[in-house]
Amino acid sequence: MIYKANDPLLQSWINVPVGSDFPVQNIPFGIIAFGDSVVPATRVGDTVVDLSVLADFGFFDELGLDDLSPFYEPVLNSFAALGKQARVAVRERLSGLFSMSCGDLQHNAEARELALKPVSVIENRMPVAIGDYTDFYSSIEHATNVGMMFRDPANALFPNWRHLPVGYHGRSSSIVISGANIHRPKGQTRPDDSQPPQFGPSKQVDFELEVGFITSGSTRLGESIPVAEAEEHIFGLVLFNDLSARDLQRWEYVPLGPFLSKSFGSVISPWIVTLEALEPFRVDGPVQEPEVFPYLKTTGPMNFDIQLEVYIQPENSSPSAVCRSNFKYMYWNMAQQLAHQTINGCNINPGDLYASGTISGPTPDSYGSMLELAWKGTKPLSLAEGSLRSFIHDNDCMIIKGFADNGMVRIGFGDNLTTILPATP
Repeated sequence: MIYKANDPLLQSWINVPVGSDFPVQNIPFGIIAFGDSVVPATRVGDTVVDLSVLADFGFFDELGLDDLSPFYEPVLNSFAALGKQARVAVRERLSGLFSMSCGDLQHNAEARELALKPVSVIENRMPVAIGDYTDFYSSIEHATNVGMMFRDPANALFPNWRHLPVGYHGRSSSIVISGANIHRPKGQTRPDDSQPPQFGPSKQVDFELEVGFITSGSTRLGESIPVAEAEEHIFGLVLFNDLSARDLQRWEYVPLGPFLSKSFGSVISPWIVTLEALEPFRVDGPVQEPEVFPYLKTTGPMNFDIQLEVYIQPENSSPSAVCRSNFKYMYWNMAQQLAHQTINGCNINPGDLYASGTISGPTPDSYGSMLELAWKGTKPLSLAEGSLRSFIHDNDCMIIKGFADNGMVRIGFGDNLTTILPATP
């Protein structure tokens, strides 16, 4: 579909620095706090725009929305629930207001003064109240690498892996916004299989490079979402760092899967980038063999060419790039994930989060976790300041970046960052 807001020739009267993740073609949605206000906003360049002020001045009246209250709420769940048609209308209206050729906001000094704020003076808040969270396992390169490490290399993938998007229901309460720091978790480990388990801080904290999507609509219990309609239920995407404690995970994993090793903290980027903004970056995904069941069958380009990078920054040092991957490598696409989530009648709600699982590419520098990059600790990485890493150290900051760039427009997410603090006493 063609959207006027995606026109690569559009210019904004709001300044956009060269290389910004947020040109006027992006128009992401988030929640900002300043003073006593916590409101929905969008971002152009290094300027955030308070959507509640635009609603106050009647800039959305022409859209014919039945309810403007979502522009005043402290989370985007109600805005997401308006659905795709309303979201597209709002994004197109904002594109027009920010365009050089439109004077409605540009020449309204009072509205401009109240609505526009430097990104440096605001605080990003959680964009949605996450009711439910599903973490998938949809990168074939990652699943293969893990299978080779811990099982028979000749049969790295479990028999079900190519037939369905494997996932599990995770803990939503410990998902935090970029910039929040997380303490090293404590729990049981068993480093020596011939000895009893031990208790203490994890020694193998790891990042997982993921992209998450936020749902927009709701369904009733017993209702399934057809794969061809799944994207109608997706509000937008975020960068996601699904932190893991590999030593805790190894001991607790059987028989029910991850628990303490995955619930101590996960981090999302603050701006939700819509599927509409990413439309120019669609690409075909990997060929799926064997052929999937009809309820998972998709047609056309369903993946997105989003470049992903991970940096590790030790305390008082410069960041070092450790991973360069791409969202296009995903074997199972988002529509398939959502169709599979609901095929049994599981209901969804606005603001639910679905994570891709670790995104690894075909080369060692594109692996999306330290587990793979350092190959279970046998090949430590050397950082720019000379230290080695097999896993994440205390006071290391992890920085995830993501952007799509076709040479005409760059659409990005902003940084997703968090620092691992020492374990609590």
